[in-house]
Amino acid sequence: MKSHKTFVKVRYAETDQMGVVHHGNYPQYLEIARLEWLDTLGISYKNMEQEGIMLPVYELNLKYIKPVTFDDKLTIETRLHEMPNVKIIFDYSIFNQQGDLVTSATSVLVFMDSKTRRPIRCPEYILEKLRD
Repeated sequence: MKSHKTFVKVRYAETDQMGVVHHGNYPQYLEIARLEWLDTLGISYKNMEQEGIMLPVYELNLKYIKPVTFDDKLTIETRLHEMPNVKIIFDYSIFNQQGDLVTSATSVLVFMDSKTRRPIRCPEYILEKLRD
């Protein structure tokens, strides 16, 4: 399935008293990577919202393998798990600058109509871009 690499440099404010990235920052890293993944396909999250489509996170799973510290340069590989229907599932692998896997994650988002707040099928224009 389609994948994309995003690069993030750890900021000092993202670390805790132990000098490692606080676990609460990882969802932001994943969101940065997911939005960049969409952008590379020519899919604008902002335009989706203007069209009345929301993508709330339904499920998020993270496995912390190695600590990450201030100034580390991370590579986040984002992969589409399978073709979406009502849900879209992403798999992530986060690597440090040495190429070590430091975190793995999966997120499940649901396509939702912003007016009715009810799940909807993935829009056809997104499916077309994923088939290319």
